[in-house]
Amino acid sequence: MSRIGNKLIQVPAGVTVDIAADNTVTVTGPKGTLVKQFSPVITIEKDGETITVKRSSEVKSHKQLHGTTRALLANMIEGVSVGFKKELQIVGIGYRAAMQGNKLVINIGYSHPVEMIPEEGVTVETPNQTTIVVSGINKERVGEVAAQIRAVRKPEPYKGKGIKYKDETIIRKEGKTAGKK
Repeated sequence: MSRIGNKLIQVPAGVTVDIAADNTVTVTGPKGTLVKQFSPVITIEKDGETITVKRSSEVKSHKQLHGTTRALLANMIEGVSVGFKKELQIVGIGYRAAMQGNKLVINIGYSHPVEMIPEEGVTVETPNQTTIVVSGINKERVGEVAAQIRAVRKPEPYKGKGIKYKDETIIRKEGKTAGKK
């Protein structure tokens, strides 16, 4: 029994969901439109303002797709109505980021600045030199761009310097002198 898959999805006001015969779902809202095709073994039904996701059999792979499909559909609806946002913080002396046109330029201790162009549908902002905000309507794309920015210099465990998520906790290590007596 998939507890996630059995939950009903409530469609908020201002969001329209269109389900085609080949399980292609189009979700349109105030922030934009998302389209995704789901597996034919899953049935997606819309009753007024609620959406139910059902599976055709009790095969293990169908059970796995049941919860995944429901979660993806709920994320699409949340994305076009509210949107998704990830915040990154830069920790370290002299480390900073700035937007130059549509490029994100990061000075993070390398001999050259790292330039990144965010993909279409994802917005990158720098409210100050040590904060990067990645936002968009597609949760997968927002997370991927945030992970690529973090991968430029992951936080190191000794001083905690690098790029980290805002709510991330860095597990710190003691230096070499900790073991000497």
